[in-house]
Amino acid sequence: MSNPKDQGSVFTQERIDTREPSLFKVLLHNDDYTSMEFVVAILENIFNKSTVEATRIMLNVHNSGLGVAGVYTREICETKIAVVHELAGKNNFPLRCSMEPA
Repeated sequence: MSNPKDQGSVFTQERIDTREPSLFKVLLHNDDYTSMEFVVAILENIFNKSTVEATRIMLNVHNSGLGVAGVYTREICETKIAVVHELAGKNNFPLRCSMEPA
């Protein structure tokens, strides 16, 4: 038997709205002290770029003052930036990275 209090109630299904995570660009900043070889090595090892692509990005950073190392979710960007800053510090280079929305 049905409960009289349950009459008239409506079953509603909760709608879950899913979205792709926001993407951010990791930017490398030019400086007068970090060697080009170190920047290429960072791009190859941290950002998984080929030597050709890493060299192209490094030259863009050198000539323009800024270059995009990659596009990732916020958490991945933050991790890659922290790794770059740690490696740069250990190698006595002032290389800096930042991130901005893609």
